[in-house]
Amino acid sequence: MRTGNEPLHARSPLKIRCGLALWGLLWAIAGTVAFIDAGRPEWAAACAALAMVAATDLAMVIRHIRQGPHYQPGKDIPPYAPDRGRNDAFGIRNDAGRRRNTGR
Repeated sequence: MRTGNEPLHARSPLKIRCGLALWGLLWAIAGTVAFIDAGRPEWAAACAALAMVAATDLAMVIRHIRQGPHYQPGKDIPPYAPDRGRNDAFGIRNDAGRRRNTGR
């Protein structure tokens, strides 16, 4: 089932993404600690870099969740109506909805 008029107004499952980012952050931190204990600084640095990426993703997801229905509509908010060519997002349709003659 569609949840928006993708790709212009696609909705993201932010709660799942938040959980996955948190899970990745925990494993990256655990890997960093384990590789430091094992005396492998290169692998520890790689895990630390991955932890930074996961932490950044987690911060972005939490920010979007806190912004409310614009990023995370609830079940009571219906999907957006299909565009039907009104926005001309890709610059290929004229006002009547017909394709433009681009000279190609």
